[in-house]
Amino acid sequence: MDGSSGRPSAGNGSRGRPSGRPSRLQIEIVLPAGVRAPGLASWLTSVAPARARGAVTIAIVSDQRIRQLNRTYRHKDKVTDVLSFPAHGPAKAGHYDSRDAGPGIPRAKRDDIPDVVPGFSRAFLGDVVIAAGAARRQAREAGHSLQSELKVLALHGLLHLLGYDHEHDDGRMARLEQRLRRKGGLREGLIERGTYGTHGTR
Repeated sequence: MDGSSGRPSAGNGSRGRPSGRPSRLQIEIVLPAGVRAPGLASWLTSVAPARARGAVTIAIVSDQRIRQLNRTYRHKDKVTDVLSFPAHGPAKAGHYDSRDAGPGIPRAKRDDIPDVVPGFSRAFLGDVVIAAGAARRQAREAGHSLQSELKVLALHGLLHLLGYDHEHDDGRMARLEQRLRRKGGLREGLIERGTYGTHGTR
């Protein structure tokens, strides 16, 4: 993504179009050139908790871009696999207020987030940003496809947008993530894998 202006750019990327059908959760996917995520939005909608109501953007970006975001908002100068930027409420450790996120976050301008995102029929929940390179490497290590790894990361990021925090909730998020990933046919979740300490939604 190009972070040179207030309106971030996915370069030559493509955007998944929001469905015209009524939905409790609506997801827009922003993809860079060369990355495909077929069925990711519909899969995440099908496994999301019942209370997940609103619009979410999932942006898949380069490792370089997510490193910049990680450095800016977590003060950690390294690549991470997933970052979550809730749209409303105070920023917490590992949770980022999209209104303060600035360039590089998928929705256009963060200085005036509307209650309803144009093109969506639900209130905006926030953004999940996933590093394409990190996802590919983790997919190889886990022995599954890139598409499966994107599901693992997107689910984990969505739960953070909904307010779950595995660092401070006595296993509540871990139990929910396990139940939902089983529902969605995944072998493991990010927390179960034990590598969640390296990602950006802490």
